[in-house]
Order: sequence, then C-alpha cells, then structure tokens
Amino acid sequence: MTIRILITGGTIDCERIEQGDKYIFDKTHLPEMLEQGRCKLNIESQVLFLKDSIYTTNEDRKKILLTCKDCKEERIIILHGTDTMPETALVLGKEIKDKTIVLLGAMIPYNQKKSDALFNLGCAVSAVQSLPKGVYITMNGKIFEWNNVKKNKELGLFETLK
Repeated sequence: MTIRILITGGTIDCERIEQGDKYIFDKTHLPEMLEQGRCKLNIESQVLFLKDSIYTTNEDRKKILLTCKDCKEERIIILHGTDTMPETALVLGKEIKDKTIVLLGAMIPYNQKKSDALFNLGCAVSAVQSLPKGVYITMNGKIFEWNNVKKNKELGLFETLK
C-alpha cells in the first residue's frame, strides 16, 4: 500500500511567521517530519503549493480535488492550513467517495518548539490506514467527518458542528 501526501502549506509547513501574520515558506518540512517520526511506510509526496490557507482560492481547491481524483493511491493525506481546512474538506467530501482522505494541519509550525505537527501527522498516518473510504480531518487526536467539523478560532481547536 502506498500513501500519497499532498502538500499545500499552512502553519504546519511554514518557515516562520513575520510581523503582520505573514507566513514565509521556503520548502516543505514533510521529509524531516517523516524521518523524525521514523515512518517506514511507502509514501509518495507532492507539493501542490505552499501558502497560508486564508489565501487558498477556489482554484486551489479545484487543483486539490483534481489531484486527489487523478492519483492512483486510494489513501491520501493532505497537509493544509487550519483556517480553511473545513472548506477544502467540504469540496472533497462532496466529490470523492472511493478513497480515504485525511486532512491535517498544526497550530504551531513544525520547526518551532511545542509544535503539534508531528502528533497530528502521526494521527493522520494512522487514520488514513484504518478509516473507511471518505474524507476526514484529524487534529489534536480527534477525527472529524468532512461535513461535521469547524475550527473554533477562540479556543484554537477543532470541534463538531452537531
């Protein structure tokens, strides 16, 4: 089994955050994260773009959707910014029924102390292998279905709608 990981940026992968909440991206940190987590699975990764998710457009979501539909792997993980992750999950969940897709992000960049990136990535890797076909978000040890999740910006966590 091969897992495809799509990279779109977000806090999890940013290099630093400059004054005015400007996210700076140099490269993806995914290879470092997988190595640090001692992941031994067969993983293929692909950078679609690197940006703060508040700037993710409908065209970007279409690119994510088409990439998911076109890839041969049935298990897909998407590194994504947390601000608009539920919106992307909604687009994917309405269209894709024959694959298991798990989106994740982080509240603190991978390269910063006390980051939640590795924990969230580990949860996503486990979830994508064990969940039935569908679209999910995993954050902070919880798994949410694509149509029952929101980000609580005040508390800095994800929760169900219902």
